[in-house]
Amino acid sequence: MFEAEAAPRTARMLLLSACDGQQAGIERGDDPTRALLRLQLPTRPDPRSYRDWTWVSCPIALPPTIPARAVLHLPTLRIRRGEVRADLAYTHAVPKTRRTGHTVALGVDWGLNTLLSAGAARLNDEGRLTALGSGAQFRAAGVLAKQHRLRRLSEHLHAKIDHYQRLISQDADNPLAARHAVLTGELTAVSERRSHLNQALAWSAARWAVDQAIAAGATVIYLEDLRSMEARGMGRSINTRLSQQVRGQIADRMRHLAAETGIAVVTVPARDTSRRCPQCLTVLRHRKAPDRPTAAGWKWAICPDRDDCGWQGDRDMGAWRRIAARGLTHQATTVTDRAGGQMVIRSVADKLEAKAVITPAGPQASRKDRSKTGPTRRRTTRPAPRRRRAPSPTGPSGPAGKRPEGHAPTGRTRLPRAAHRHQSVTTISTPSPRLRPEGSPSSRHRPRGAALGAGFHLRAHATRPRWEIPLPDTTSGIGSLS
Repeated sequence: MFEAEAAPRTARMLLLSACDGQQAGIERGDDPTRALLRLQLPTRPDPRSYRDWTWVSCPIALPPTIPARAVLHLPTLRIRRGEVRADLAYTHAVPKTRRTGHTVALGVDWGLNTLLSAGAARLNDEGRLTALGSGAQFRAAGVLAKQHRLRRLSEHLHAKIDHYQRLISQDADNPLAARHAVLTGELTAVSERRSHLNQALAWSAARWAVDQAIAAGATVIYLEDLRSMEARGMGRSINTRLSQQVRGQIADRMRHLAAETGIAVVTVPARDTSRRCPQCLTVLRHRKAPDRPTAAGWKWAICPDRDDCGWQGDRDMGAWRRIAARGLTHQATTVTDRAGGQMVIRSVADKLEAKAVITPAGPQASRKDRSKTGPTRRRTTRPAPRRRRAPSPTGPSGPAGKRPEGHAPTGRTRLPRAAHRHQSVTTISTPSPRLRPEGSPSSRHRPRGAALGAGFHLRAHATRPRWEIPLPDTTSGIGSLS
């Protein structure tokens, strides 16, 4: 058996975790950034007795990520580029996560180009849910685009390798065998690049989400459960990009980082999180953009109940509100999965879902429509007078006081030089030309008591003056009129 098998290849490393206290030990001193590793090493290649062994002290510099009160374990020593590296493991106490009793939660929603959309919500004593801030987004469009390009490159390389393999037909002397080997090595490099990019993106997104929870003072992160989602109906390219996102890696890294600070990570069902309004649970109308309310799309959400609610915003920003509200109202139904040991909320109860609405915080919040589609002043039966009814006050220098409000005689008989006499005004509500009676002026909001181009009117916006075009000087030869 030993003659048939090749010699085993092992990495150049020294595994100290299997040693006992008589052979190796590690301890920390007063400096939290340093540690001392003591181990017995032989003084000759063939040690025969205890005299051939001696104690060696190796100081180790600790990274700032290791807590000061952490218990260090024996590391694994390996050689890299002529230096000895230590893979150090440590243990430290962390707060225990809770399944219930949460009052501040962070809701996290998945997206395509905006990979994560997150925000915090608070459960008040009277049972109301309020949003803490407007939320934030983790945009990774550049990284996802590069990942998409690497995926297409790997698919192209796979196709070429399969084609070369069919042409070679198990012939080692075929001239295409060298090209096949080169493409195989390139495919391996592209696959490793995709793997490293996914790992870096997963750690970055998880670190961002946990930092958002720490900044908001949240004790739980409610994450949308998309394990059973099938990417379909959005085109071949977008379906492929959705199906190859690293959601599982991000969720695992998020649980690992959140456990260090005692924050629980709970997955909630994703049903109707982007379909219903976070403030009234009405089915939303999705549009392309806020300035295009009639163009069909999926990015911008508008609540059709404009009288009582009137909420509108980004689709993902509304989804994290629904996820956080659903998690806080259903936290009593949180269970631990036996297979993976993860906290999940398996189902949604209609009675609890009716309470999962975000109430606008603050006395200034209002559900009325405040868009500028009509007059903002209240209608009164007695409007304000156009002129002062009281005489102007008399100044100390003489009987003349301030000019009364309104259009007073100015003493001039012609308009200023900058304005043209045929200048019109632009009003807020200009009547349609076909509804205008014959013989009526061009504008029904013409100021009273003042000529066009001068004076002031309450509902008129002054346009820019139309300057007269001077005739060119024919003697200088600069220009001419055609």
